[in-house]
Amino acid sequence: MSIADNLLKYKSELEEQGIKLVAVSKHQPAEAVLEAYNAGQRVFGENLVQEMADKQAQLPSDIEWHLIGHLQTNKVKYIAPFVKLIESVDSLKLLKEINKQALKNNRVIDCLLQIYIADEDTKFGLGFDEAIELLRSDEFQELKNIRITGLMGIATNTALEGQTKAEFQELKVLFDGIKVSFFRKEESFKEISMGMSSDYKLAIEQGSTMVRIGSNIFGKRVIKHWKA
Repeated sequence: MSIADNLLKYKSELEEQGIKLVAVSKHQPAEAVLEAYNAGQRVFGENLVQEMADKQAQLPSDIEWHLIGHLQTNKVKYIAPFVKLIESVDSLKLLKEINKQALKNNRVIDCLLQIYIADEDTKFGLGFDEAIELLRSDEFQELKNIRITGLMGIATNTALEGQTKAEFQELKVLFDGIKVSFFRKEESFKEISMGMSSDYKLAIEQGSTMVRIGSNIFGKRVIKHWKA
């Protein structure tokens, strides 16, 4: 099947449920992204800053770019002029840098707090207590050029469906608690980004509003030596 055929299959399934599809285009050439764009997709997720910046310069300006990979503070400036959503905020230090670069670009940048829910040391994210501490801090209250619109989490890479389900449930419970405690009056705090090609259906059952699907749309990745 073509990229367009794969994409339309997911879009029709997800749109019926009101779920946003983030087409993960990392390691794919700009031509592949354009094929998906021409099939109606507008939201794309990238892991690497340089790769996202290169593609953004080549592709239509109405694409909504999401940074979904681990982000270093010294790279924020390269995507601050155009990124729509940074899904992988895992520290107050990073959030402060995003705010700084957003201010320089006269923007407010939407962000998700990445929460550590997996039983894997290789994953990034804030612990539950760390996320609460961040939101309670005076330093966070001073940040006027960022907007927290929800949470993101990556489940353990496991065949144990029960474990994956439990991890997604934990993220949904945290989201609900944070919503009540910190964002009760803010309609913009509404996104739970969880679920990928292998587990997106489970994620949706547990309350995901946004899923990240890559290889099932684009096929095997074309690995290039992109810089982070």
